[in-house]
Amino acid sequence: MKLISLNKYICLLILIISFQSLYAEEEIDIWNKEIKDKTKILKQENQPSEDTINSELFKKSQTNTSIKIENEILENSQEVKIFGIYDPAENDFDLNMWTQTEAEDIKSSFKRIKKIQLSNTATKLFEKTILSIAYPPKNMGEKEFVNLKINWMIENKRIDLIEKFLNQNNTFPNKKKLIQYLVDSNIAKANIKEGCSKIDFLDKTIKDSYLDRFKIYCLVFNKKKNEAQLQFDILREENKSDNFFDDKMNFLLGVTSNTSKKIKDDNLLNFYLSSVTIENFSYEPTAKTQKIIWEYLNAANLIKLNDDRDKEKLKSLEIAANQNQFDKQKIFDIYSNISFDLNSLLKAEDIYQTFDNIDARALIYQKYLLSDKEENKIKLLFLLKDLFQKDKLSNIFVEFLSDRLKEINLNDVSDSYKEVVQKNIITKEELTLGKIKYDDKILHRSRLLRYINNEVDQKKAQKDFLKIYKKIKKNRKYFFSAKDLALVESLAEDGFEIPKELDYQEISKKYSIPSNLLSLGKSKQSAFLTLKLVEIIGEDEAYNLDPETIYFITHLLNKNNLKKIRNEILISALPQRS
Repeated sequence: MKLISLNKYICLLILIISFQSLYAEEEIDIWNKEIKDKTKILKQENQPSEDTINSELFKKSQTNTSIKIENEILENSQEVKIFGIYDPAENDFDLNMWTQTEAEDIKSSFKRIKKIQLSNTATKLFEKTILSIAYPPKNMGEKEFVNLKINWMIENKRIDLIEKFLNQNNTFPNKKKLIQYLVDSNIAKANIKEGCSKIDFLDKTIKDSYLDRFKIYCLVFNKKKNEAQLQFDILREENKSDNFFDDKMNFLLGVTSNTSKKIKDDNLLNFYLSSVTIENFSYEPTAKTQKIIWEYLNAANLIKLNDDRDKEKLKSLEIAANQNQFDKQKIFDIYSNISFDLNSLLKAEDIYQTFDNIDARALIYQKYLLSDKEENKIKLLFLLKDLFQKDKLSNIFVEFLSDRLKEINLNDVSDSYKEVVQKNIITKEELTLGKIKYDDKILHRSRLLRYINNEVDQKKAQKDFLKIYKKIKKNRKYFFSAKDLALVESLAEDGFEIPKELDYQEISKKYSIPSNLLSLGKSKQSAFLTLKLVEIIGEDEAYNLDPETIYFITHLLNKNNLKKIRNEILISALPQRS
């Protein structure tokens, strides 16, 4: 009986194994079918279909490598991850916008751009180019490429873009660097609540002791001590803590009643913990103190001059203010508190040279505050300007001087003073350019700009164009400018019918286009071309560029089919505004 039972058991086992084999074969067949179906879908990716999602993100992408955006992976021979903020199609780019450009060319362009104080026009163009989602350039890995983006955002303090980047990209190289920048920028503003909210960008893939420590402090800050204690214990078990942090946390958690009086300024978090745990905290910053610590001291009102005769400390504060590390206005507040006798104030212009440089500036500043005549105020302000220049501290005074001169009533001063005042007032271009004023007597200022500004369709604009041109043609003195050419050529590129007698192609021959820029278009380096245009525009807004430059920029953008960027340049550069 035992033998029969054993035989039955063996037969049953064979049947089970056979069934599993058949089931496995069926699974493989299904998977193969899924692979075939997926391959078929990928082959049809660029073919129009009613069932296809209307997205231009993968426009013109012909690469054989797979793409990973967020958590979606298209399997193939090699996985390439791409990161950014903007869909490249939003600006007429595609995923391959960098693939024909050498890494060294990109890095060299970045170095040159870094030295330029970019205008609003150039900055917007740069952002849209570098932060578009795309493959890396030739001979540049994904990590190096994303670091270019990260470093630029940090160097330019673009917190708005940093948060967009973090929201739109789940995991990417050096993510912790962006998060730490957000955290530190809020600590530096003494805004711990906001800084703690940024820690939510952390995920399990990021292992960083600095951010882990700040996360534990945030739990204490938000009165979640039990959870903080648990995380703190884990941190110590993983050997990610140190004696300083242990001491501060034990004190904040109530484990100990005392804490070390040692101030640690190797990073902002340690310095902050020092400041909130040490009673009667006092710290003397120096020229070697990190800028971000200066910012925190300033925001938290931890810099005090207890003795206005302490010239060494005041001198260090002046240097810090000149380097934008200390609030410039506080320098003037300190000057106003330095004591002088009445006789010195009355004779300030005659005797200031007998004082040391700091007292001389303080004396003249106080005399300025006491003055009631406009011309005398102007004299004292420019004397003060000379005194700041003498010690190479002009940065403290240049904006202060401009603001005070704006307060001067020019009707109360002579013409000779008016010119001096106006030359020293700093003007800032308003971000809002004003409402467009259409002028149909001038082609590039006409209502054709409504088409460029997406206010009317092409059919309507075509009729407007023929009417406007008919009127202009009657004016024999009309000069067809480079700005007119930029507009007409752009309309022609968009498919407008141009009157035969308006031979814009012949007119364009008198304007030269740099051959090196034309070659970038031919070699399909559209993104690198826009970086070159950023360098050319530089500190100028589009409306400040000369007509020839406006023309060749729009010509290049037309040739590279970058029409959305072209329209932004045109709508800034061409119209007259109220």
